Amino acid sequence: EGNFYVVSEGRTGRMIPHGIYHVTASGEIAKEIPFPKELLAIERRHASEGITKVGDTLWVAIQREWNGVPKNHVILASYNLKTEEWGAVLYPKAEPKKGWVGLSEITAHGDHVYIIERDNQIGENAVTKKIYKVALDQMKPASLDTPMENIPVVVKEEVRDLIPDLTSTGGYVVDKVEGLAVLPSGEFFVSTDNDGVDDSSGETMFFSVGKL
Repeated sequence: EGNFYVVSEGRTGRMIPHGIYHVTASGEIAKEIPFPKELLAIERRHASEGITKVGDTLWVAIQREWNGVPKNHVILASYNLKTEEWGAVLYPKAEPKKGWVGLSEITAHGDHVYIIERDNQIGENAVTKKIYKVALDQMKPASLDTPMENIPVVVKEEVRDLIPDLTSTGGYVVDKVEGLAVLPSGEFFVSTDNDGVDDSSGETMFFSVGKL
């Protein structure tokens, strides 16, 4: 309907709230949806990194492990717009070779959600800059009352290693592959984040990876 859902990566210690915002095309915040107490009770600094909509459900990718979540797993949190109920599944991410690995985006298309998984390394140290897909029939959220070790774990499938794309222009592998969008034709586009050139060369990459 010309509007958007966006998600804020909060940081409670700095009084920045975690939450979902319903935003009009003119930029007006029409509705605020705060994170529930069950998620806030286990929050850590590295939080929301992407949101997508499947039917009546919004899915939010949490970047890294939160308290109580099994090692090398992260939360995909769900919010049902009709019932206003929250839930979650767990996503198994790669064991980092160096530094950390987390999620940077979630985008629904067809019968899958597509997820960017990346490490925080650059150049020759970079290992994980990949797109995975998860079938929608795996995305069956459990209640947030469920102990984290009992929340269902989805099965992922690698669909593209982005390192060849990131080196195709002759530069080094940049860190923050953070955007994934898809056209009605099925063509996917990837973008990187240069953090406003803070500790970055300033290069931003935006490229097509075709149909996945």
